[in-house]
Amino acid sequence: MKNSEKNKINEIKERLSLVFEKIGALTKVQRLLVCLITFAVIGGAYYYFVFMPKHEELKKVQQNYETQLNKLSTYKKRAAEILKYEKMMAATQEKFNEAMKALPDKREIPALLTGISKAGSDAGLAFHLFKPNNEINKEFYKEIPVSIKVEGRYHQITDFFFQITRLNRIVNINDVDVKGKKGGNILEMSCKAVTYMFVENIKSSKKNQRKKRK
Repeated sequence: MKNSEKNKINEIKERLSLVFEKIGALTKVQRLLVCLITFAVIGGAYYYFVFMPKHEELKKVQQNYETQLNKLSTYKKRAAEILKYEKMMAATQEKFNEAMKALPDKREIPALLTGISKAGSDAGLAFHLFKPNNEINKEFYKEIPVSIKVEGRYHQITDFFFQITRLNRIVNINDVDVKGKKGGNILEMSCKAVTYMFVENIKSSKKNQRKKRK
């Protein structure tokens, strides 16, 4: 060991000896106070330099955990809402598809009009007017109104309406007007039968027709 190092060690020992001598000269109360102050200094140093930084770090970790937990809860709710929405959309699409099955396409319209006329004839009604009118464009379908004027008995008219309800396509009867003829049980009935034809996109089909003409 070098002399300089030995000198330093001896110097430290001398200082410690002086400190212990001074402490030994103190009264019990003074020594107790010194111990308390020493513990307080050590405890304070530990609190500010060790405990507080770790506590703040733990606090940040806890806050981050709660934030992530809230985000996860929000995402779960959104996922549940999306799943619910998808089920509703699927159910709506299924209902829409079922409704579309009841709408004839263009090729079926003549047969459907024949079916309406046949329903009246089978019921025993005499036709005075059966006139398909101009198509009425709606958002995704067309209305095809048919002006009808028939003559027959009450039960024949009701049977005609019943036969209409049994058609495999949607046909609504509007503007019904019934009048009795003099001197008998014969009734005159005029109405408008409206059927519907599905059109995927009326606007786009019109644009395509214009392009073809050009």
